[in-house]
Amino acid sequence: MRLPLAPQPPRCSLDFGRSPTNEAELQGMRAAAWHRHGVAAIPVDDIADPWLRQAITNEANRRWGRRSGGMQHGR
Repeated sequence: MRLPLAPQPPRCSLDFGRSPTNEAELQGMRAAAWHRHGVAAIPVDDIADPWLRQAITNEANRRWGRRSGGMQHGR
């Protein structure tokens, strides 16, 4: 039972009742990031051109370090 003027219980920013994001929602978020912030979020495996894919991978590795886990192409 809550008292009428009692403070609200703490709220959590994690929404445990929400289902995982689906592919259509991810595409919408990627489009919004591009249009609002000029950020292109493209999965590396979706880049067909091997030279371009490697160039983007090299730049990401330079900026943020190598990825841990996941597939290691050519290794």
